[in-house]
Parts: sequence; structure tokens; C-alpha cells
Amino acid sequence: MLKLRIITAVCMASLFVAMLFLLPSVWFAIATLPLVVLGCWEWSKLIRVNSATARVAYIISLAVILIGLSAWVGLPDNFQPQRAHNIMLGIVALWAVIFLWIQGYPSSSILWSPQPILALLGLLLLAATWLSIVSILLGEHAQLGLLLGIVIIVLADVGGFIAGKLFGKRKLAPLVSPGKTWEGFIGAMALQVLLIGALVVYVPAEISALKWSLLVFPVALYSIVGDLFESMVKRHSGVKDSGSLLPGHGGVLDRIDGVMAALPLYAILLGAFTP
Repeated sequence: MLKLRIITAVCMASLFVAMLFLLPSVWFAIATLPLVVLGCWEWSKLIRVNSATARVAYIISLAVILIGLSAWVGLPDNFQPQRAHNIMLGIVALWAVIFLWIQGYPSSSILWSPQPILALLGLLLLAATWLSIVSILLGEHAQLGLLLGIVIIVLADVGGFIAGKLFGKRKLAPLVSPGKTWEGFIGAMALQVLLIGALVVYVPAEISALKWSLLVFPVALYSIVGDLFESMVKRHSGVKDSGSLLPGHGGVLDRIDGVMAALPLYAILLGAFTP
């Protein structure tokens, strides 16, 4: 299983990097839409939308939101970053509320578990994820900026997985995700320290370790919140994985849960980040 997980991860990473740097920004953003749609399909299953017709209607609802968002922020030719920034601020605040729900689980489920609320949450979070990708690509830091954001999220996931497997004993959130441990959390943060060190040494601009830390650590922490949120929803729904599309990893949502939480925050922080 571990070998299969590694092979799948390498294939996904190679495809992502190739598309990111070979495709124009607009086409890369378009190419990510099928991933968002697959995530939407899996989310509809998680929240127990049982009929295929209702799931298709749910995906159409997401498409309508994406079209409306694109028009509101002026895509593709008249992008207005401040409007996108305001939307992402609202999503970052929503994730802060979600963190409180995670802390209060299972009693908090009365607030978020009704199907209409979960359905709305899925639409908002998935649409904001795509908008974050677009905002980063159309910003000053473009492809390299998006790559760094994904690296932060991936390192948090990899560090948590490896340290948790090797040393994990103390549960991080036993009622939400029994497999997550404090040792895994420390491993996730340890890789961020290594990343910050590499950025200080190898990035040509004179940027202090403190400044890199203010960008990297909050994003890594939010990615863990995203992972815990999906685990909480899966636990409440009684399923192990969101799907089986990615061998060794589960479904699309199982791979982008951290991205959904972290990327809107990263887009905001990166917009204010100057050498």
C-alpha cells in the first residue's frame, strides 16, 4: 500500500508541475476544473446525496457559482484582485469557525451536520479553492507562488504521515481522526522549518526567516485544519475515504482537503508578501 501511495504521489506531482509550467495560467486554471468537479461529486456522496440526478444538480450548482464568481472578479480579462481578496477573507474566517466545530465535535455537529448546511459548505469551499488558484496565478508571483503554496501543504501532509507512522502515540483529535497524532503534527511543522531554511538560503531576494515563517506556518496549520475537517465529516458519515480514484490515497477530496483550507489563506498572505 505504501509503495502504491508513493507511485501515485510521484505521478500526481509530476503532472501538476508539468501542467503548471507548460500551460498558460488561464488554461491551467481551466485544467483544474475537472478536479474541482470530482471533489464536488465526492462531497455529494459524503453528505448522502444519494441519487445521480441530485448529484448532477449539485455539480451544476457549483458551476453556476464558479461562473458568477468569475464574472464578479472580472475573469479572464479584467481581473479585480481586491474583490477576490474580499471573498477569500470571508472563506478564511469560515475556516476559523470550522476549527471551532472540530474542537467541539461531536456536540458541534448539530450546527454543521444538516445536509443543506454541508451542501452549502462544500460549494463555497470548493469554489473558493479554485478562485485562490486563479488569484495566485494572476498575481505577482504566478506559477512559482502557487508551487510554493502546494509545497507547504504537501510537506505538512508528508511530515504528519511519516512522523505519525514512526512515532505516533498521543492522539491529536481522537474523536475526529484517531490516526492523527501530536507526533505527526510536530513532524509536519519540522518539515516547514526545513523549507524555511531552504528558502532563506536559496531564494535570491533578501527575505528573513521570520518573514518566511509568517507565510509558511499559518498556511501549514490551516492545511491540517482542512484535513481534520474532512476527517470529521467522513467520521460523521461513517466512511473511510471520500472515493477510490487515487490508488493508495483514496478520493480527490482526501488529497485536496488541506488545499481547500490553506490556499485561500496563502493567497491572501502571498498578496501582501513583498521581498
